[in-house]
Amino acid sequence: MTTDQVPDAPLDPEDTLALERQVCFALSVAARNVVAVYRPVLEPLGLTHPQYLVMLALWQHGSLSVKELSHLLQLDPGTLSPLLKRLEAAGLLRRERNPRDQRNLALALTDAGRALRAQAEAIPTGIVERLGMPVEELMALHGALTQVIAASQRALTAPARDEDPREDEVPRATVA
Repeated sequence: MTTDQVPDAPLDPEDTLALERQVCFALSVAARNVVAVYRPVLEPLGLTHPQYLVMLALWQHGSLSVKELSHLLQLDPGTLSPLLKRLEAAGLLRRERNPRDQRNLALALTDAGRALRAQAEAIPTGIVERLGMPVEELMALHGALTQVIAASQRALTAPARDEDPREDEVPRATVA
């Protein structure tokens, strides 16, 4: 066996910690691989995948504050800042002080940013073709992932077990 091969280990039906059973592992690998599929499609546009997501939000919603964009993309404003600087340096957007509230930055597409949309319109179809999956399966996956996102957000905002006001209750069996 070479160093780049992984031995085939039988999957123990009782092992809840088996790597292949972990939702987090499947999501992580799927996300990395899908972003890698996008990379050669986005390179001619001069965009990285996170920059593409910013552009999608601006093409859909028009001018946005950094706070609004942060909420839409579910990214911290500190994570967005370098992306926005690079998109501004590329001439695709402008960052300006919001005239109604000088403390907030408003983001607006430039003419070049708006024009890039025409090239980007072919991306979704091209990605579907590259993935080789039926659109119906991808839409079902999108629906399932949207449910996972909502469930994880609820879990993140739920009180921790040690903060649960019902701690005197007998715990119920759970399935992870």
